[in-house]
Amino acid sequence: MRKIAVIGSTGSIGTQTLDVVMQHPEQFVIEGLAAGSNIDMFVQQVNAFRPKKASIGSKQLAEQVAPLLPADVELYYGEQGLIEVAAGTDADFVLSAIVGSAGLPPTLAAIAEGKTIGIANKETLVTAGHIVTELAKQKGVKLVPVDSEHSAIFQCLNGENLNEVDHITLTASGGAFRDLTRAQLQNVTLEDALKHPNWSMGAKLTIDSATMVNKGLEVIEAHWLFDLPYDKIKVLLHPESIIHSFVEYRDGSIIAQLGTPDMRVPIQYAMTYPARLASASKRLSLAEVGKLHFREMDEERFPCLRLAYECGKIGGTATTVFNAANEVAVARFMSRAIPFMQIETIIEEVLSKHIPVAKADLETIQAADRWARETAALL
Repeated sequence: MRKIAVIGSTGSIGTQTLDVVMQHPEQFVIEGLAAGSNIDMFVQQVNAFRPKKASIGSKQLAEQVAPLLPADVELYYGEQGLIEVAAGTDADFVLSAIVGSAGLPPTLAAIAEGKTIGIANKETLVTAGHIVTELAKQKGVKLVPVDSEHSAIFQCLNGENLNEVDHITLTASGGAFRDLTRAQLQNVTLEDALKHPNWSMGAKLTIDSATMVNKGLEVIEAHWLFDLPYDKIKVLLHPESIIHSFVEYRDGSIIAQLGTPDMRVPIQYAMTYPARLASASKRLSLAEVGKLHFREMDEERFPCLRLAYECGKIGGTATTVFNAANEVAVARFMSRAIPFMQIETIIEEVLSKHIPVAKADLETIQAADRWARETAALL
C-alpha cells in the first residue's frame, strides 16, 4: 500500500487524485492533505480520508475548520502547514498539485526527506528548476511527471537511450481561443477564457492554456525533467488532445502516447509507476475519433510561448520572473481589472525591466519573484 500526501487537495488535480485513491482503496492510504481556501471541500476530504496531518491556507481558516475535523488529525496552516504535510508524515509519495510558486517550499522539503514527488505543479520547476533537480539528484529522489504531456514523454522514453532522442514534441489543444485571430481577442471575456474545449482544469490553468503560457511553462518544465536543450523541445497544436505528446528518435522512429483527455490516467500512473492498475477512465476508440488534426505553432499569434522559450534559454531568474508576472496578470484578469490581452503585455514589460541572475540561489530567486509580482501589480 502506497502512502500519499496531496498538496493542493481541493484543486482539479487534487480532487482527481483522491478519486483515483477511492477507486483503489487497497492500493493507497492518504497520510496528508493540504488545501487553500475551499473549506467546505477540505472538511469533507479530511473527514473522508482521515489523514494524520492536514493544512489550510490561513490561521483564520484553520480556526474555522478545526471544530469540524476528527480530533486525531493534526491541523496546520499557511506555508509551514504545506511543509508539514509534504515532509512531516510517513507518506512515501507527495503529489505537488498546488497552483503557482507556492508549491516550491513544500516540494523542496519533501525532496529533502527523500520522498518521491509527483510533479503536477509546473511552477516549481519553472521557478527554481536547477535547485529542485540538483537536490533530487543528491537525495536520490525521483521526480515523476503528472501533467499529461510530460507523463506522455516519460512513458515514450521508458527503456530508451536519451542520447538517441532527436527531439520531443509537446502537443497543445490551443485553449479556448485557438480559432480566434488576435483582432478577435480584443473583446473576449473571463467567461469565454474559462471554456476549455477539451480538459476540465482549474481557472488559472484554463486561462494559461488560452494565452499559451501553460505550454510555455511546460516547455521549461520539460527542459528540467528530461535534461534536454530547448532546441530539442517542440510544440504542435493538436485540437483533439488525443496524442498527449511524442518523441522522435534519431532513426526517424516516433513513439507517441495516446488516450482520452482524462487527467486521472497520468495521475494514477505517477502514483503506481512503474506498475499500471486498471482504470475506470473511458477507453480511446480511434475508429470513433476518425481523424486527428495538427497545426504548426504560430508564435506571433501566441507570443507568450515565444517569451517562455526566450526566458528558458536565458535561464536563471528569467523563468522565475516570467512565471511570477503571469500569476499576477492572470489574477488581475480574473478579478476583471485588466482585459485578456494585457496579460501578455504585463509579462513582456516586467521581463524588459528585469536583469536576469544566472544560477541564482533560493534567496535570489525568492527576491526576483517578489520584485516581479510587485512590478506586475503596478502595470
